[in-house]
Amino acid sequence: MRRPLFSSLYGRIFAVFWLTLFLVVITLLLLPNLDPRAQHTIPEPQIFKLNQTAERISNRISAMPGELNRKLNSITRHDRHDGARVYFTTLDGEVIAPHGRNKALRNFVTIADSPEAPRQKLYGRWMMAGPFAISDNNQQALMYVGRFWREKPPFFIQILDKPFQLLLLTMLVSTPLLLWLAWAISRPARRLQQAAERVATGQFSPDPKLEQGSVEFQQAGASFNQMVQAINQMIGGQQRLLSDISHELRSPLTRLRMATALAQRKQGESKELSRIDTEAERLEQMISELLELSRMQVNSHQQRETSDAHSLWFEMLEDAQFEAEQCQKTLSYNPLQAWPISGNPNLLISAVENVVRNAIKYGDNVIQVQIVPVEHQLMITVDDNGEGVPDDELNDIFRPFYRVSTARDRSSGGTGLGLAITESAIRQHSGTIVASRSPLGGLRMSITLPLNT
Repeated sequence: MRRPLFSSLYGRIFAVFWLTLFLVVITLLLLPNLDPRAQHTIPEPQIFKLNQTAERISNRISAMPGELNRKLNSITRHDRHDGARVYFTTLDGEVIAPHGRNKALRNFVTIADSPEAPRQKLYGRWMMAGPFAISDNNQQALMYVGRFWREKPPFFIQILDKPFQLLLLTMLVSTPLLLWLAWAISRPARRLQQAAERVATGQFSPDPKLEQGSVEFQQAGASFNQMVQAINQMIGGQQRLLSDISHELRSPLTRLRMATALAQRKQGESKELSRIDTEAERLEQMISELLELSRMQVNSHQQRETSDAHSLWFEMLEDAQFEAEQCQKTLSYNPLQAWPISGNPNLLISAVENVVRNAIKYGDNVIQVQIVPVEHQLMITVDDNGEGVPDDELNDIFRPFYRVSTARDRSSGGTGLGLAITESAIRQHSGTIVASRSPLGGLRMSITLPLNT
């Protein structure tokens, strides 16, 4: 299908170029008619008045004795005509009166020499008009009139006379066109950028608005939406595969645990059977957490809403404080306020709760939780005074199935997926989580989340 010319980005640039060229051509065509320094016709009222002046002068010199040149010189020396000055030339353009060098008159005579079509032209501040026929019996001459131009030059003439002002005017005229062109280019580009940022945060949803604008951006938007749909299909296929695998694995695990229980009932307790049951239980927990991580990566952009820090984590911190007291440990946290947070409430609660409960589990007896706003972000810091994590492993603890070689190892019952789930939840909410050494001697987990301002 053939698209309109101006739906293309190149078409819009082409349109701006030709529109600018059109304005320049119109200006050049109009300037000669508007510029008083160019040769113009004389308005009818002024022509009538100047013809009357020429007729009066003709009547006067006809009544005067002597030669024509002497009479015309006499008139130019003694007469003033409404503040104007008159000049006389022969029909061939030779100056009769007044004598002297007058460049404006000599130039004007060469371009205006017909009494049937008198003209006028501005020379500096001196306006020349003419010619008008003067007759003395059988002799004839031409009359030109010069008067001082008291009006200010038109604005565009002042602009044209000053290059700097002309440059400013050109910029002023072209700026709206360039701004429109920049807006036409940047608007779909911003849409594409925002869509890419949404995808980076795990929101794999097509945006029909991307397929608007110029043809180039329509094609880019359509390709982007196809990519998002392909990613959705790929992730959906991965999710279905994991679900099928978990279902197939859980069935033999259930049968294995039932067989272990029957064996323990018949043969009694034994280390071997207890070990088999423990490993089967751990494997089932690992499969469950792996599925939770997969579902979180796929569906974290769903069920988003605006909440606040107090409603999200206050009850969780109260429960964690009670749990710490049962373990003979102390958990403290600062008062929470209604700092606005946008996201999936369940994931946000689960992510912070996982970090806090890890601190309770691995800390010796002191756990400190601090939640404070910093500029446009919410900073959540969880410290404990446990053994901590070696510095060279701080970045690895967020990897799935990774366990450190200290107290946080397989013997503690962990699967190595808890912090991976937490990191995924925080990342899906455009936040960050960083592990470092705590001032208390153990581990510090620092979480940042954007405030909904």
